[in-house]
Amino acid sequence: MNRPSISAIIPTWSALRFLPACLSALRAQLGSQDEIVLVDNCSRDRAGDWARAHAPDVRVVSLPQNLGFAGGTNAGMAAARGELLLLINDDALAEPGCVAALWATLRDAPQAGAAAGALVFSRRPEVVASAGIRFQGDGVATDLYLGTPVAELPTEPVAIFGASGGLALLRRTMLDDSGPFAGDFFCYLEDADLAWRARLRGWGTLLAPGARARHVYSATGGQGSPFKQRLLGRNRLRLIVRCLPAPILRDCLAAILRYDLLATTYGLLRGQPAIVAGRLDALRELPALLAQRRLIQAGRTAPLGDLATWIEPAPSPLAALRTQRRLAALLQLNTSQIRCLPLGSPHPPAPSP
Repeated sequence: MNRPSISAIIPTWSALRFLPACLSALRAQLGSQDEIVLVDNCSRDRAGDWARAHAPDVRVVSLPQNLGFAGGTNAGMAAARGELLLLINDDALAEPGCVAALWATLRDAPQAGAAAGALVFSRRPEVVASAGIRFQGDGVATDLYLGTPVAELPTEPVAIFGASGGLALLRRTMLDDSGPFAGDFFCYLEDADLAWRARLRGWGTLLAPGARARHVYSATGGQGSPFKQRLLGRNRLRLIVRCLPAPILRDCLAAILRYDLLATTYGLLRGQPAIVAGRLDALRELPALLAQRRLIQAGRTAPLGDLATWIEPAPSPLAALRTQRRLAALLQLNTSQIRCLPLGSPHPPAPSP
């Protein structure tokens, strides 16, 4: 079977220092029928101008304002010509064989709308940062295989809940059916929202464990910044209201409320009001979110039983705290990396605020 054409979509915001290596790694894995689309989210470092001058093979889509990961990726996908859409962060370096492994996984699974790759820590490439999305009964969407040694990843493709926007190969037919990212999410959890909408329409996702990229984890968004905390809190509730079918929402509601009570209490006690402000933003949007919910749920074709199998038990607060501390320890290795304001990233680590 001949491989369909691929459009690699790279949204960027002031991350020019990463682009030459990112583009070089992709060029080595794409064919003459493929293309690279760089979406310049109104970058301060004029990344689009640099690409026009030094990377003439790259198609540049320049936006008049920063639309975040969600809006920037949507703009790139709308301009793309390929049948398959490769999403990769601007600060990720695709390892050899990454694109081929993603395609081989999709090729052999026509009901899968996406193949997820594995992002590894740039300074600890033997440790997984994210290999897709898992969804918990408390409404938390988090990184699958976070902190797991690469050697312990599955050796063959396996079904997972959803693909991270940081490294994934998507079928255009899935996006035509499920819709693109929710652009007003800006960044954070837009990929989990898309994963839910695809699941509701019966599309599956597979992990391609041989598809890997080294990622400067959260290089484009500080782990504890008020901006990130606010968007995580807001987008978490947006996702829950929009995407969870009523029976699943009823079963998970107690755990969801408990999680948000703990998160808001933590935010107030620690002087981090953005955690609370994001949730208040979502509550103010509730009429619009309920209207979106009606449209999304009306299009559901997947059986409730199939959807429920993807809801994993919520960890105890102590277990979640241990996970957060393990991630913080891993991130210490990346502190020498230059940081900039958020563009977007894969879904947040557990526990998200």
